[in-house]
Amino acid sequence: MLWNTLGGYSMNGWSARNGSKEVSALSTVTFTVTGMTCGHCAASVREEVASIPGVTTVDVDLASGKVNIASEGGVEPEAIQSAVEEAGYKLAS
Repeated sequence: MLWNTLGGYSMNGWSARNGSKEVSALSTVTFTVTGMTCGHCAASVREEVASIPGVTTVDVDLASGKVNIASEGGVEPEAIQSAVEEAGYKLAS
């Protein structure tokens, strides 16, 4: 169990805050996006993916094309693909 500075903890994909009755399952997935060549490209993908309901964080590594997505309860791969395509890019096959 790891304590964070906000007085909460995380363990095995679960997180909670002291004094809170709310506990939520966190899910993390990684996809590779093709065609990104600059910071604006990465920002576009980040913005579109972050707009998916349930997504809590989106980290984009421009050099590798890797996009790490954390969400509460998971996100359908089709929603991620649609968001990436809306930004003008494609998921690697």
